[in-house]
Amino acid sequence: MGTSNARWLMVVSCLAVMALAAGARRPSIDDDAAPAPAPAPIKWGVKAEVRGFARADGTRFTVGGRPFYPNGFNAYWLMYMASNPADRSKVLDVLDQASRLGATVIRTWAFSDGGSNRPLQTTPGVYSEDVFVGLDFVIAEAKKRGLYLILSLVNNWGDFGGKRQQYVQWAKDQGHNLGSDDDFFRDALTQQFYKEHVKVRPSIVSFVCFVCVEQRVLTRINSFTGVAYKDEPTIFAWELMNEPRVLTDPSGKTMQAWVALMSSYVKSIDDKHMVEVGLEGFYGESTPERKRFNPGGDSAGTDFIGNNRIPTVDFATIHYYPDVWLPGSTGEQQVEFWKKWMASHIEDTAKALRKPLVVAEFGWNSVGNAVTARDDYFRMVYDAIYASAKRGGPCAGGLFWQVLAPGMESWTDRYAVVLERSSTTAAIVSQEYARIGRITP
Repeated sequence: MGTSNARWLMVVSCLAVMALAAGARRPSIDDDAAPAPAPAPIKWGVKAEVRGFARADGTRFTVGGRPFYPNGFNAYWLMYMASNPADRSKVLDVLDQASRLGATVIRTWAFSDGGSNRPLQTTPGVYSEDVFVGLDFVIAEAKKRGLYLILSLVNNWGDFGGKRQQYVQWAKDQGHNLGSDDDFFRDALTQQFYKEHVKVRPSIVSFVCFVCVEQRVLTRINSFTGVAYKDEPTIFAWELMNEPRVLTDPSGKTMQAWVALMSSYVKSIDDKHMVEVGLEGFYGESTPERKRFNPGGDSAGTDFIGNNRIPTVDFATIHYYPDVWLPGSTGEQQVEFWKKWMASHIEDTAKALRKPLVVAEFGWNSVGNAVTARDDYFRMVYDAIYASAKRGGPCAGGLFWQVLAPGMESWTDRYAVVLERSSTTAAIVSQEYARIGRITP
């Protein structure tokens, strides 16, 4: 759908909200007066459906009361590409691949802040409608294919804005004397900026409709489906931040307070979706005896047990990058670390947290045609996940980093997988999705 059509639909949506406030029925997307644009057809010819909201039920995920296994991959760039209609074929290509391989969940960004290319949030509380329409498109097309999405709300790192390059700088621009990037978690203004990203301030939508509805991430009306994000079952969970760290406070108190504040805030707006923190899995001061499992023994100011024990956090996550976390180590040492890392988190998630666990990022440096080593690594991760899921344990799925579409060579990092050019890796991934999908309760 063209941008002009999307903007016109936003005007219609605003008028509908005004009518609702006056006691009128909100038009459905089937009404002749406000038809929703039809998303593109599914390439593979198999129409799937999202079966309902995903839930955390004890240590397992369920959808419609049945066990659910969140297996898939990361593709952080989907909103970015979808914001330009000329690039949407790349989004469709990857979503089609996910559907064909049997994936159930994709993790992607719902942020792009400030001076970054194609920003979603241009300045605090001010948003690009074109980029928002891109996110609408991603959600609508995932929905058609029966795919769920984990949407991350901000980045710990500088890419696409994040706490370092944008939120802290925005606060400095308004006169706040912040001495560290970690003041993002402590400063009242940066906290307000974050809340406004979740719940955006009123803005002018068009000359027809002035401040008629607050445009929010969680309550935004999808311009393709007519469904508010908070009512959209395609969204598996909201992620508070990608890989949060507070290096200036190893006690973990700063992170604990921020997670408690923001997870409860998100839940106050949207109680239908799950919330997760975005943690890498480092143990902290609540279980100092477990810090020996951390790479280098450092917690990075986070606390796997303490942060995930907060009642408004629904499930736990861990990441693993052997080349970054264990520089100079041998393959055998990396495998041994993984086994202990996985076993300790499965045990603690089951006993201490009593919540589900997702390996939300794992990747292998395949620079130099190290595809065979990557395939072996993927098998090792998948075997551990499958063993847990098979016996009813808390670890129910994994999302590898990351999938790119053909033609995105300039986006390649050392972990990228282009599935059309990686037949052995694609086969391993597909086999895992099929294997775990055959588990019966």
